[in-house]
Amino acid sequence: MLQVSDVSLRFGDRKLFEDVNIKFTPGNCYGLIGANGAGKSTFLKILSGEIDAQSGHVSMGKDERLAILKQDHFQYEDETVLDVVLMGHEDLWNINKEKTEIYMKPDFSDEDGIKAAELEAQFGEMGGYTAELDAESLLNGLGIKNELLHKKMSELENSQKVKVLLAQSLFGSPDVLLLDEPTNGLDIEAIQWLEEFLINFENTVIVVSHDRHFLNNVCTHIADLDFGKIKIYVGNYDFWYQSSQLALQLASEQNKKKEERIKELKDFIARFSANASKSKQATSRKKMLDKIELDDIQPSSRRYPFVGFSPEREIGNELLQVVGLTHSIDGEKVLDNVNFTLNPNDKTVVVGESEIQKTTLLRILAGEIEPDEGEVRWGVTTSQTYMPKDNSDYFEGVELPLVEWLRQYAPPEEQTETFLRGFLGRMLFSGEEAKKHANVLSGGEKVRAMLSKMMLSKSNVLILDEPTNHLDLESIQSVNDGLKKFKGSIIFTSHDFEFINTIANRVLELRESGAITKEISYEEYLIDKGVLKA
Repeated sequence: MLQVSDVSLRFGDRKLFEDVNIKFTPGNCYGLIGANGAGKSTFLKILSGEIDAQSGHVSMGKDERLAILKQDHFQYEDETVLDVVLMGHEDLWNINKEKTEIYMKPDFSDEDGIKAAELEAQFGEMGGYTAELDAESLLNGLGIKNELLHKKMSELENSQKVKVLLAQSLFGSPDVLLLDEPTNGLDIEAIQWLEEFLINFENTVIVVSHDRHFLNNVCTHIADLDFGKIKIYVGNYDFWYQSSQLALQLASEQNKKKEERIKELKDFIARFSANASKSKQATSRKKMLDKIELDDIQPSSRRYPFVGFSPEREIGNELLQVVGLTHSIDGEKVLDNVNFTLNPNDKTVVVGESEIQKTTLLRILAGEIEPDEGEVRWGVTTSQTYMPKDNSDYFEGVELPLVEWLRQYAPPEEQTETFLRGFLGRMLFSGEEAKKHANVLSGGEKVRAMLSKMMLSKSNVLILDEPTNHLDLESIQSVNDGLKKFKGSIIFTSHDFEFINTIANRVLELRESGAITKEISYEEYLIDKGVLKA
């Protein structure tokens, strides 16, 4: 068990946490959530002992071990892959190193023999004799093949290093496991494997993630960092989000509607509790979720941007036809004879192994670049607006205040100061934030600014390349909801399962040569590919 007692931390005048008291218990997975800058990663560092709180303390049971997912992908460049994983259990690694050094001594004595025997006993009790096999199993599960086990980390691709560091944190069944964005850089097969591992993990897990599908699959509890406190809620992310929204509505309702809202919230809690007790998490951990009380549910202080796209006109009978599209970059063919047709009601996710290939297709569709061969035929009633993955051209060197930056993209009737400030306020650029210069915006702020630009265009076709990059959970949720409600057509790329699966009704798969489209959900597509189980 991990216990946090009266922990407080301030940076200057800014309070991150104050008098936090929590118990994290074995058999549960806690999703730590909070707005960007709330201090989630900082809190994990306090739990791991990497930084000290200004008051209070963190304690674990006697002889319990804590592991944390390392973020420095270049920390172990001269070590072999297998050794990096084994280093995850520091005591076991040190014992093995010590006994090996004793056996290597040229003047091995009786005293050395006694010491080596003691170390061998400790090594065995810790599972040392199956350690390499256990490490191999973790690496294989994450997609690292045996031929890479004895290579140095410097020889691996960055995506492979991510998996090795994740295996290191999982190795040796730590009593407390801290994971900060563990799905970043993972392919969907590795994410699936990790979900199964955590669902069946019998100890304590605390995870920070922007992947809502992952949080929903693995979490038994949500630890919400809000108002400088951390409050534990039973259930996964969706339950927390939906119940907190209902509670917010309840708090703002007139008295005559309160009884109706209370009943709605009670019914929601009852439905969730019934389903959750049968869930994979509850079954695998052999635990029933705790009883949820109405008083446990509180409205959140989170601020959600308003994301709503209103096309100026409907799309007619034709959306898009692509014929014989071919394009090369630096002499290498990226797109080769791509042909497909999309229909007016399609919301299409573009998938494929090559990120360059997907981005190139979207840039051609948006008119940013011309193909070497082939033709893009948009329907005459369509109008397109585009969000690139790399939006630096819109902001670098642009010293305009945000209001003036947005004015460039607004139609004449919507260029007034009052309208633009109100619009930016709904996108969480209120007061002085609307005066920020465009070139100093953070990554998330730039994405919100680009979304504002797109909404003002009133286009009926949205082309989006990784639109959730740099966004916090609140903004991701708002973009997701806005795109689900959008009455036009969408062509987009993403790595967020929940985002894709709740928006797309068609999948466009790019191949080495050509492309195929399927009018199915993303989940159905992955089942057809054998990536997900039906």
